[in-house]
Amino acid sequence: MKQLALFILLTLTAFISQASAQNLEVDSLGYETFQMPEGDTIYTMKKYFIAFLKEGPTRDQTEEEAQKIQMGHLDHINKMANDNKICMAGPFGDDGDIRGILIFNVPTMEEVQALVALDPAVISGRLELEVHSWWAAKGSQLK
Repeated sequence: MKQLALFILLTLTAFISQASAQNLEVDSLGYETFQMPEGDTIYTMKKYFIAFLKEGPTRDQTEEEAQKIQMGHLDHINKMANDNKICMAGPFGDDGDIRGILIFNVPTMEEVQALVALDPAVISGRLELEVHSWWAAKGSQLK
């Protein structure tokens, strides 16, 4: 396990060095990208934001209130998806403290924070989000 953690740390360190050595480009909408060569392929790396939905400090609502909050939360996620503000979302399959993830397709952390502030589950305290910038090849998808 320690060897895997060390490998991941070294890989991330090399990637961060690669990213900082590259010239970041910022498009007219504010999205940051850079080109990363890998063998014969050049990937356009794009900054996304990944949010971990965590169990919030206020979970004492009645079942009816919790259902209403959850419906508002799902409506908010659907609206963000329809507006192309998120490109992936979903709950985790266990019952841990981290309840799910959102991957935001917006140019700044400030926009993420503004969108998060509108989520009924966050407003009520049922959920809180931990957000990190995250680089991925532009157009990446699950296979």
